[in-house]
Amino acid sequence: MNPYWTTIGLLCLSNVFMTFAWYAHLKNLPHRFWLVAVAASWGLAFFEYLLQVPANRIGHQVMNVGQLKILQEAITLTVFIPFSFLYLKEKLTLDYLWAGLCLLGAVFFLFRAKLAGP
Repeated sequence: MNPYWTTIGLLCLSNVFMTFAWYAHLKNLPHRFWLVAVAASWGLAFFEYLLQVPANRIGHQVMNVGQLKILQEAITLTVFIPFSFLYLKEKLTLDYLWAGLCLLGAVFFLFRAKLAGP
């Protein structure tokens, strides 16, 4: 399989778990003691790491660490925006668009040598 697409797929899945681990307790456990939220988040983070660690190992075969990090951040925002809007019912503003465009610019600059070809 293509290591780029495998990495992107695994990072997308790991980000779903990460986003729920970091933010779902704000909706689901707001009146529970914070250690309950920590325990629930750790449980979700375990599954995130089961996907994220192999994603980075596979991705590091064809990308450097900076490229992996910026790719991760772009995927994080791509997963977070629908989560925030659909799950947490947060207001969607243009700031998300501007942040997304900035991250796309970062992705472009770190991958432009690969995009230009050999």
